[in-house]
Amino acid sequence: MKRISVNLLWSFLLFVSMAKIGYGQANPAIFLFNNQAKIIPLKGLAERRIASINFGSVHASVFDSLLSKYASINNFDATSYRTDSLHLANLMGDYLKFYNTLIIQVTAQSLNDPEIISFIAENQQRKKLVIAGFGELKALKKLDFITGPVIWSTTLSAEAADHTAQIIFGGLAAKGTLKQNISAKYKAGSGYSTTKTRLRYAMPESVGIKSADLDSIDLIAAEAIREKATPSAVVLVIKDGTVIFNKAYGSHTYDGTEPTKLTDIYDLASVTKVSATTVSAMKLYEQHKISLDKTIGDYIPNARNTNKEDLKVRELLTHQSGVTPVSFYLKLRPEEYSADSSRLYPVKVTDGYYFKPGYFREMFWPAFLKAPLKNRGTYLYTDMNLYVMKEIVEWQSGVPIEKYVQDQFYRPLGMYTAGFLPRNRFEKSQIVPTEEEGNFRKSLLHGYVHDPGASLMGGVSGHAGLFSSANDLGILYQMLLNKGTYGGESYFKPETVKLFTAKQSAVSRRALGFDMYDPDTTKNYPAKLASPGTFGHTGFTGICVWVDPKYNLIYVFLSNRVHPKITDKLYQLNIRSRIQDVVYRALKK
Repeated sequence: MKRISVNLLWSFLLFVSMAKIGYGQANPAIFLFNNQAKIIPLKGLAERRIASINFGSVHASVFDSLLSKYASINNFDATSYRTDSLHLANLMGDYLKFYNTLIIQVTAQSLNDPEIISFIAENQQRKKLVIAGFGELKALKKLDFITGPVIWSTTLSAEAADHTAQIIFGGLAAKGTLKQNISAKYKAGSGYSTTKTRLRYAMPESVGIKSADLDSIDLIAAEAIREKATPSAVVLVIKDGTVIFNKAYGSHTYDGTEPTKLTDIYDLASVTKVSATTVSAMKLYEQHKISLDKTIGDYIPNARNTNKEDLKVRELLTHQSGVTPVSFYLKLRPEEYSADSSRLYPVKVTDGYYFKPGYFREMFWPAFLKAPLKNRGTYLYTDMNLYVMKEIVEWQSGVPIEKYVQDQFYRPLGMYTAGFLPRNRFEKSQIVPTEEEGNFRKSLLHGYVHDPGASLMGGVSGHAGLFSSANDLGILYQMLLNKGTYGGESYFKPETVKLFTAKQSAVSRRALGFDMYDPDTTKNYPAKLASPGTFGHTGFTGICVWVDPKYNLIYVFLSNRVHPKITDKLYQLNIRSRIQDVVYRALKK
């Protein structure tokens, strides 16, 4: 099944689920067994390599689609590996040897196959197993030998597949207990309860919003595409920890050959500032490795004895440093780049464009240190501050920032699409292209950072270079809305989140790294109906993420409004804010 079909099917199934049994509570005919070690909801995602294996469920596509919203999952249909001559476990072994966690879908009927039982028994000896079963309860007795978690639904349906997948990762809580004895192991009264620890996926009605009240989002998105404000967009809305709206619009380009998908990866531009650099600074602040009132000179030795040495971290994060922008990529000479990679030109800027190493050290940093300071203490938003914050993060962590954010946040949170340099990990078809850039790269930027300064740094900078899907961005900001916890694990202390997302001075609306609601109500920023505590950021490529703690609300908008060329129509039509206000009006009805 194509991904676009799965997206449409998911929306339909959510409607069916809500209509039939009421979304928001786990199906009472779903039971969780063998969870004395509290393995469910799954934790430790950074160390898990997960495969989902289907033995006979006709709703595996729904099940796997939901699993993929929580972690990187590879899917196997076991029927494709059946032969008359080879044992199933031996045949599949080569495919599964690098996975340490197997989520195995079975049905009451498939458990009649002794080879499937043998496969499960053999893998139980060497891997972590989670069994997801569907059908008559009496089949449970065939799983008496299982020591790990078993989640069993009495219904073989799309709704059961959906709910079971969410229970595994904590999107829904397990509640059911058996009313009768099934076997010596599965007795009346058995069944574990869990709590919700991650995002849930449901219809708006599950949080008291009418789906029809969000319909105008479709109209505004269609207007943006029709008016060529952007060829594509993805909108995600999270209310009360539940994803209630997630739709993809348009195509990667205006020719319509690659329809936009929910899993598509976008260049986040300046949303990198908060989603990578600021959260890294927050972690190092908690570890007492960064102090807001220490200076650039305290952390970066070669900044000493310059006019930048006493600039404080706090001033960088609030854009009150007085640092003036440094533009130097326009001065590049032909001999500094090549169409082919080599020892002399190892830094890939985009397809067919390779740059010499040492750009930051030899060009940016000397120019930055010589640049004048103007109006220090006043507000001047500039990328320069986050260029420097990246350096401070790397000096104090001892780790490149692209690795630091993966290790500390993205992998543990299950944000498998998020990261720098997406072309190293994903096919081009999953990445949305940005500009047909004609300045110095003179090519279509597809999976390479749009920002020119970040590109010359090899695609990794403190102000730009991060790519992600909407769902993964939503996970990160749900963690922040949760005051630092997600999936049963802690990433920040609540007081750290509170400090960094609070307005810092009378000079500007900014928090520490994060942008905020503008108290000048004539600006309607980020939206007319947003509340004063709202924090987030926007990105030049047509991105925004906003968190409104008052309404327990997260809004993510992704687009490639710079394709094929930069246009201001997204701003002129006020697309992002208008969609955000649709959500506010819906929840206030």
